[in-house]
Formats: sequence, structure tokens, C-alpha cells
Amino acid sequence: MLITVKLVRRVASVGCALALALGGAVALAPAASATPQGCFYYVLEHKPDADTQVTQDACEIGAAGGKEAFQSCYHLLREDYVPAVIAGNACRKAAQE
Repeated sequence: MLITVKLVRRVASVGCALALALGGAVALAPAASATPQGCFYYVLEHKPDADTQVTQDACEIGAAGGKEAFQSCYHLLREDYVPAVIAGNACRKAAQE
């Protein structure tokens, strides 16, 4: 009887650990496969009247990463009167994805 209880506890603990490990991997998976859409939706969420084509172009440029891509993304958004903080955060978001 005692052996059965220990076995059940071990199986339960292994099952819980496995579920936690797989849950963490699943939670990270969407971020790894993200696209410049996160940048796009961030801008539109914070400035709904932003030009969607300009925003899409800026986010695609920013997705390349690096200083030049960030600056190009930022300047395109600023030309469309997207506030500086929103433009900066969106372009960072595009490069991270």
C-alpha cells in the first residue's frame, strides 16, 4: 500500500512538472513566430486614426532590426503624426518579433 502511494505521488509530480514545462514552451511559441503585425496593432490601438498603409510600411521596415530600420520606421510613423512614444515602442516591437 505504501509503495502504491509513493508511486502515485511520483507520477503526479512528474506529470505536473511536464505540464508546466510544456505550458511555458507553448506560451513562448507565439512570440517566436510573430510578425510586424504586433507593431501595426500597437500603433492602431494607441492611435486609431493613423494611416494604416503608412503604419504597415513602417512596421515592415522596422522588422528588419538595427538602428537604420528603427529610424526609418520611427520617421515614417512620426510623419503620420503618431506620437513619439508610441512610434518608438511600435518600432522596437517590430524589431523584436
